[in-house]
Amino acid sequence: MNSSSGSSNIAVADSKVETISRLAQWRIESFGLCTYRRSDAFKVGIWNWFLSVEKNRYMYIRLFPEPCRLSKEHPPVAKFVLRVSNVGPGRRPYISPVHERLLRTSEDFVWPIDSTFHGKFIIDVEFLDLKISPLNGGEASSIWPNEGTMQSLANKSSLRCLSRMLEEGIHADVTIKTADGTLKAHKAVLAASSPVFQSMFMHDLREKESSIVDIEDMSLEACSALLSYIYGAIKQEDFWKHRLSLLGAANKYDIADLKECCEESLLEDISSSNVLERLQEAWLYQLNKLKKGCLTYLFDFGKIYDVRDDINSFFQHADRELMVEMFQEVLTVWKPV
Repeated sequence: MNSSSGSSNIAVADSKVETISRLAQWRIESFGLCTYRRSDAFKVGIWNWFLSVEKNRYMYIRLFPEPCRLSKEHPPVAKFVLRVSNVGPGRRPYISPVHERLLRTSEDFVWPIDSTFHGKFIIDVEFLDLKISPLNGGEASSIWPNEGTMQSLANKSSLRCLSRMLEEGIHADVTIKTADGTLKAHKAVLAASSPVFQSMFMHDLREKESSIVDIEDMSLEACSALLSYIYGAIKQEDFWKHRLSLLGAANKYDIADLKECCEESLLEDISSSNVLERLQEAWLYQLNKLKKGCLTYLFDFGKIYDVRDDINSFFQHADRELMVEMFQEVLTVWKPV
C-alpha cells in the first residue's frame, strides 16, 4: 500500500508545470509504463494551458488551451518553440521549429519526435507571442505589451492638456540638449516628476540660470520618449523600443515609477538571447526582481546550457559580487542527491 501511495504522489508531482515570464517547464520524473500523460493547467498570458505527451512508436507532444469560455470566445494565436531534453549536464535537446497557429483543442497542434525518453526528462514551451483572435474574423492582436496600465494612471483630459503643452511647446521655459538635437519642456513638470530636476531648478545651479539641461547621454528619440512618459503621453511601442535608455534615465533622475515600469517590462520577456544582458542591467541598477528572475531562468530552469557560448565573455566583464551571487545560486540549485 505504501508503494502505491508513493507512486501516486510522484504522478501528482510529475503533472506540475513551473512558469517564469513566457517560459513554461514540465519536468517528468519517469514515464514508466504509461503511454499518455497530461500536465496540470498552467497560466501564461490570459489563458490556462496544458501540455500532454503520448508514447507510441514516436513521442507526440501537444500544447492546447484549457477548454473554457475564454478560449472559446477569444481563442489564442500562439507563436512558440518547444524543447525536449533529458535531465543532466550532457543533455541534448530536441528543438521544434517556431510554430505560430490558432489553438483551440488538443488536436490543433501535435509535434512528433522520432525518439522516446527514458527516466527524467523536461519539456519546455517558450511563448514568443500570444494574440487574441476575435470571433468576427478581424485581425488578431497581441496581448504583449499591455497598453492599459500607463494611460489609466491619470485623467484623460489632463493627459491631453499635458500632451499639448509638450507637443506645441506651450509656455515652455527650458531647453534640453540631447546627443543629437534639442527639445523644449517645462521646469515645473520636470521638477514635479523628479527630485533631481527639482534640485536643479531650485538651487543656484547653471540649469536654473541658463534654462538649459544637458542630457547628452540620450539620443533625441530616447529623450523624447522620456519626456512623453513624464507628460503622460508615451506610446507603448516607444516605451518598448527605448526601455534600456529609459531605465538609465529613471535611475539617473530618480524617477521611481518609470524605473519600476522598466523592470517589470524587462522581466516580462526574458529569453536565452537577452538573459545575460538583463542580468547585467539588473545588477547595475539594483533591480532585485529582475536579477532574481534572470538567475531563476538560468539555473532553476536550466537555461545556463543555452548561453554557454556567451558565458565566458560575460564573466570577463561581470562584477565580482554578481559572480559570487551566481555561484551561490548554482550551489542552491544543484544540491548533491
